[in-house]
Amino acid sequence: MSNIHFQGLGVALITPFREDGSIDFDALSRLLDFQLENGTDYIVALGTTAETPTLHKNEKAEIVRFIVEKVNGRKPVVMGIGGNNTAELAEDLRKTDFKGISAILSVTPYYNKPTQEGLFQHYCALSQASPLPIILYNVPGRTGVNMTAETTLRIARTCKNVIAVKEASGNLDQIKTIIDGAPQGFQVISGDDAVTTAVIEMGGIGVISVFGNAFPKEMAWLVHSALEGNAVNARNQMEQDFNRLFHLIFVEGNPAGVKCILHLKGMVNNRLRLPLVPVSEKTLLEIKEELARFN
Repeated sequence: MSNIHFQGLGVALITPFREDGSIDFDALSRLLDFQLENGTDYIVALGTTAETPTLHKNEKAEIVRFIVEKVNGRKPVVMGIGGNNTAELAEDLRKTDFKGISAILSVTPYYNKPTQEGLFQHYCALSQASPLPIILYNVPGRTGVNMTAETTLRIARTCKNVIAVKEASGNLDQIKTIIDGAPQGFQVISGDDAVTTAVIEMGGIGVISVFGNAFPKEMAWLVHSALEGNAVNARNQMEQDFNRLFHLIFVEGNPAGVKCILHLKGMVNNRLRLPLVPVSEKTLLEIKEELARFN
């Protein structure tokens, strides 16, 4: 197993766009400063929240290069590389320049709905091809397939460079089974902001967060408080302060909600790429009203 650990708050960074739809690297620079100055433990580039399916291959490379140069070794950077064509992914893993990248985050194949055996063989192939540690990503709400605890543990025991799973199944029993059965060095990361403290209480090591884009300091406090054994107090405080916003940022999908918050904070344009669109006027007004409580 790798000795790299991703404990604490990871933030799945959005991709800011200019009004003409091109990538806004000035805004991306500001967002990275905001993360680095407010307690984020590591950056996740090209996750779901980055609208990665709408980015061209050269844009993905530019974004990763920019993030790596900006972070400049101050925090680990995790790079999302996932898909549903195993052979093509394995080739990408062999050919990509991973300078400045600490690990790969790779989502379960989507749309073609593999069996559990197919998932196992997929990750074995990626493991053999990857020069870096791999974090599995299970998010059945987006992919159409749930990777079971048994399959996750089978991969963890077989593929020594698979070091963690980002679990976004929403099934706390499944997550607990993985944590309880994990081989030494294999970690569980929450993939859902709302259950972060529950996962940490069971033995998870943190979260890869959407909400942290807009509230890194607060999410870092929540995660670190929970890791220090104060999960109940941290959860009560965050629910009191942010329960409504937690709901509102996902009510019309991700990253529309968190981009709306960042726009209202003056950090990015409220711009997404089709087929995603900004939140409705109704949701925008509700988010605006909720944000006013913190001013």
